[in-house]
Amino acid sequence: MSPDAHPTLGVFSSEIGPGDAERAAIMSQAGSYLARKGARLVCLAEDGVVPVPLVTSARSVGGEVTLIADPSYDEPSALSGVSVEHLPGVEARLARMAELSNLYIALPGSLASATSLYRTWVRGGGGIGRKPVVFYDRNGAFKVIRGYASDVLSNSVANHDHYLQFADSVEDIWNKAVWLIDQGATAL
Repeated sequence: MSPDAHPTLGVFSSEIGPGDAERAAIMSQAGSYLARKGARLVCLAEDGVVPVPLVTSARSVGGEVTLIADPSYDEPSALSGVSVEHLPGVEARLARMAELSNLYIALPGSLASATSLYRTWVRGGGGIGRKPVVFYDRNGAFKVIRGYASDVLSNSVANHDHYLQFADSVEDIWNKAVWLIDQGATAL
């Protein structure tokens, strides 16, 4: 990847449900690490769910973050000054997320964040849209998807590794993203 390339990463995460503290820590680590590497982050803010740890940690190191929000989003004081785009419908928000993102990052989260990731990926053109996904497979969070990719996709889809990657650490998320960009798997 060229040193002056600054990819825009659509990050999907949630801190709702069991394991909130661990997911908040993962979001904080990912936000600051990816921002220090020069990535711009784009996240959804819907139904009162905002990845606050991700946004605040990215901004604390000078990172650029854009929130794609529903009309009811009311900016918490901790996020004052964050770029926010209010869009009325979920389809418009997902399409905008797909439009802005060069590739997607899936952090361990909830079924809602996984659903948003899938729907955004589809709106971005799916596999032919050249917007691959890097899954952070912390504690086997994406074990089923990883198994499916290994058993089925690897035998039936040419260059399946250009569509999805699995990272084992926050640093590895960046390594996988850079590899995908260098391989031409994503349009930058």
